Amino acid sequence: MATTASTPAVAVPSPESAAKKKKKIDWSSLPEIWALIKPRRWILIAGFVLMAINRVAGMILPGSTKYLVDDVIGKKQIHLLGVIVLAVVAATIVQGLTSFTLTQLLSKSAQRMITDLRKQIQAHIGRLPVNFYDTNKTGALVSRIMSDVEGVRNLIGTGLVEFVGGIMTAVLALVVLLRISVVMTLVAFGVLFAFALLLNKAFATIRPIFRARPKINAEVTGRLTESLGGVRVVKGYHAEEREEGVFAGGVQRLLENVLKTLTATSLMGLSASALTGIVSAVIMYLGARQILAGTMTLGTFFTYIFFLGLLVAPVFQIVNIGTQITEALTGLERTREILNEAVEDQDPLRTVTLGRINGRVAFDDVHFSYETNKGVLHGVSFVAEPGTVTALVGPSGSGKSTIIGLISAFYTPSAGRVDVDGTDLSTVKLSSYRTQLGVVLQETFLFDGSIRENVAYARPYASEEEIMAACRIARVDEFAEFFEKKYDTVVGERGVKLSGGQKQRVSIARAILADPRILILDEATSSLDSESEALIQEGLRYLMRGRTTFVIAHRLSTIRRAEQILVVQDGRIIERGTHESLYVAKGRYFDLYTKQHAVETNLFLAPGEGDTKPEDAGGDAAAGNGGSGGSLPEAIQALRGRNN
Repeated sequence: MATTASTPAVAVPSPESAAKKKKKIDWSSLPEIWALIKPRRWILIAGFVLMAINRVAGMILPGSTKYLVDDVIGKKQIHLLGVIVLAVVAATIVQGLTSFTLTQLLSKSAQRMITDLRKQIQAHIGRLPVNFYDTNKTGALVSRIMSDVEGVRNLIGTGLVEFVGGIMTAVLALVVLLRISVVMTLVAFGVLFAFALLLNKAFATIRPIFRARPKINAEVTGRLTESLGGVRVVKGYHAEEREEGVFAGGVQRLLENVLKTLTATSLMGLSASALTGIVSAVIMYLGARQILAGTMTLGTFFTYIFFLGLLVAPVFQIVNIGTQITEALTGLERTREILNEAVEDQDPLRTVTLGRINGRVAFDDVHFSYETNKGVLHGVSFVAEPGTVTALVGPSGSGKSTIIGLISAFYTPSAGRVDVDGTDLSTVKLSSYRTQLGVVLQETFLFDGSIRENVAYARPYASEEEIMAACRIARVDEFAEFFEKKYDTVVGERGVKLSGGQKQRVSIARAILADPRILILDEATSSLDSESEALIQEGLRYLMRGRTTFVIAHRLSTIRRAEQILVVQDGRIIERGTHESLYVAKGRYFDLYTKQHAVETNLFLAPGEGDTKPEDAGGDAAAGNGGSGGSLPEAIQALRGRNN
């Protein structure tokens, strides 16, 4: 059942548009940053305290140099040597312990935060409407969940604390330097200030490049996911080289982006190194003149040099950690884009909780469009009574899948109403409705798990007896029993290890186990051979009994038992009735049926297909009690007995 977007959803922006974004940090991210930090604020505060102790302890070694040179060596005060050595050793031990504790405390907390954030994003994406998925690639969404949050660890991990610690060290060093020599410090600080302006300009240039990288990565991942998922199509058309070219082009764009950032950071590193050399040369010149003039001791000069290193070192940290924090903010912006998308049940109009429904579905003058001024449905009205089968027929693109999408509450009408048991579906909480909905699609989707797990997906806590009953009805047992591991056989990604017919039977068993009140069959037996189809049609007749069933039919011979057939064309219902009445009317349905029957005949229609439909006991076509397959009634009763 194909579906497309009902309203424009926020798609992943292109890398080109990212480059045009404002260059300054988007401070509107602060509420999200605080939301992440708040539950861990005490850990972060403890980190800052430990960092302060660490940096103060780091001041002991350079601070003791003056006393070592001037007093111990210059004045021969040997009794001070032991005190100085012990102080340095103690400070080093404190630094080591605080560094270890910081890594354990903050890094582990950051990894837990990443895990929590991934869970939050996955849960949010899972509750977004279908139109969001229609406009975003699967690979791009995987990248949003797994990659974008990775850099956020620097907001609570060692990145932010190291950044603040570097600034703290620079401030403490600046105070000491000013006390030693105001002139030398002002000269050095002037050079640093000029570099800071250059650094700010560099970051303004590099931020858009960082913002573009995850978007390019998401596009490449998305295309790669498609290529691997469609490997049989790729090989069938011998398109390996084309896919190699597409992927090579994507990773080349990613490489160019990385090279740009490496060039920018290398230039900043070069500037920082040049800065260190210039400052060192100036200080050597001024310091030497003050020593020769007798206004500064040799020990004081060495102390000044050490503390100057503590002032300059944060510049290198800003280059490294600053880019990490920029990357974190970029990931947070992209994460916020996803979390700002409204989930399906967030609509304030959805306040009604449905109990167990009877299954009466009514369309009242429904209009619908995926895009403005491009109507797909026009004035569709019909009623499907509980326990009846309604078949939708018509050419491709006529609006059949859109009607099914509205019944499934994937979309809401642009005008008109879709009622279930007299309640407007647009006001219903989806969690109370979709649990009573069963869907068997033409494109069967199975998860990479066992046959049992795929069948039980509809009701994870179903008993073994209920699962086996559903498998017998859908004739899954006919092939599963022959596998070595039987129902524990792993079906592979998308059920690749099963045939098309086998996958469809597992999908039907899944719908049977769900015991829905409304059942949607999108040509549910299209992948089956004639013999299997005849067997499963028998099971489906029992399944459909007492349920409102909607069938999208491409093979018209399969829907002759339907109480109501709706012929859809150009978004309108142009004919309605039973097979007999529509056939006698010799309208559009008659044309479709006779043309298809002629094609099937010419294609050597398999024995049994298209024959006169078998009579059901009591004459009830949709809810017949007859038919062969003696074990089926018992299986159905066992399944329903558990649910009542």
